[in-house]
Amino acid sequence: MFKILVLEDDRELNRTVCSYLNRSGYYCTGCLNADEAYAAMSENVFDIIISDIMMPDVNGFEFAKSVRATDKETPILFITARDDFTSKQLGFDAGIDDYMVKPVDLGELVLRIQALLRRAKIVSSKKLVIGDFVMNMDERTAKLDGKEITLTAREFNLLYKLLSYPKKTFTRSQLMEEFWEAETSSSPRTVDVYIAKLRDKLADCKDFDIFTVHGLGYKVVINEK
Repeated sequence: MFKILVLEDDRELNRTVCSYLNRSGYYCTGCLNADEAYAAMSENVFDIIISDIMMPDVNGFEFAKSVRATDKETPILFITARDDFTSKQLGFDAGIDDYMVKPVDLGELVLRIQALLRRAKIVSSKKLVIGDFVMNMDERTAKLDGKEITLTAREFNLLYKLLSYPKKTFTRSQLMEEFWEAETSSSPRTVDVYIAKLRDKLADCKDFDIFTVHGLGYKVVINEK
């Protein structure tokens, strides 16, 4: 059974979300503040984290950053009343994987959770198969129709990250922080150069596209056949 941590300071909403997810086949632990969440995570391994933004003491942005400092993989989903672009950007920059605006449809929440868990499973498998395109993390190879595509280490890592989370937007600064050394003098626009190279090398691949998200960064969309 998948374990879910729900961090929400509204006691009634916390209870409602946990109850619904428990009935949907998950095991939920509800926390009302970040300290309770940290304590729960020290004793349990969670498959997904759901968090509010506006909370006392430690807000959702700070909480997400602290989780990502030690855990790069566990999916984080924000549920918040804040629907402004800046909050979404701050959330994705902090390392979250999805964002829902209150009031939340609980049925849709379950669908989002299922999608995030599928992506997390792909990441842990260390192998991506998308149509005729295959990436193997252990072998560090990328092949299209069985023919290897030569990628630099950084190109490989960027592409693997984007493909592991289809439809998720990664900001330029987010990608820079993960794949470039902290002391690098390169600007976030350096990411644009690498994406251009990837698009050129993958020109014959029809299984997915790398889209530019204006003002933010990039995302991969899988092409349905």
